[in-house]
Order: sequence, then C-alpha cells, then structure tokens
Amino acid sequence: MKNAPHRLVGLRGATTCQANTTTDIRHAVRELIDALVSRNGIQPIEIVSVTFSVTPDLDACFPAAEARQREGWDSVALLDCQQMSVQGDLCRCIRVLAHVWLPSEQTPQHPYLGEASRLRPDRSGHN
Repeated sequence: MKNAPHRLVGLRGATTCQANTTTDIRHAVRELIDALVSRNGIQPIEIVSVTFSVTPDLDACFPAAEARQREGWDSVALLDCQQMSVQGDLCRCIRVLAHVWLPSEQTPQHPYLGEASRLRPDRSGHN
C-alpha cells in the first residue's frame, strides 16, 4: 500500500461468457480482473479477498483458479460460489466482489462488461 491513508472498500463487477467452456470462462475472468485492477490502480498486496459467483450454467472451471494464476495473487483469499438462480437473470454471468484497500480520496470503479452491463447501466462505462 502507498503512504496515503487507505480505506477498505468492496469493489463489484460482472461479465458474461460466450459459452460454458474453460477457455471462455478463463478469458472472461481475465478481462474482468484486468478491468477491476486497472480502473482502480490496485496492486496484489492491496487485495484482501475476492469472491466470484457464477450462474448455474457455468460449470466448466473455477474462476478463482484463473485469478490465482496472476502474479502476486498467491496470498489473496479467493472463493468461488454459485449465484442464486433467479428467473430472467443473465445467462453465463460471472460476478465478482473484491475487498481492497484504496486511498481514502479515490472513488471506487466497478466494471460491468459485456452483457453484464445491463445489470448496472450506470456503471458499464469506466465507473
């Protein structure tokens, strides 16, 4: 962490996959985590934990297994779980909740990518 005062925040985000394949899930997770990290300027040491939830139609692999491959993420607490099944929910959706230390004055940026931008149209751009 930098020397400025920090606060613990929850960062949210989501994306969708083209198909229920290991390749597509890994690609979607990389894209989502890249956006979360770059938009918030965070380093692995600033990440406390990351929880991934997936819709029931995604079962080809664990999203956390892909996140664990990132440099410096070996000490980040990672968890996968299945999203509650709700009629009309997005198909093939991966959601993320990350607890990170951000500088107190920094506004958290929550990436909603792909079809998941419909979940939070107010945050589908660069916020």
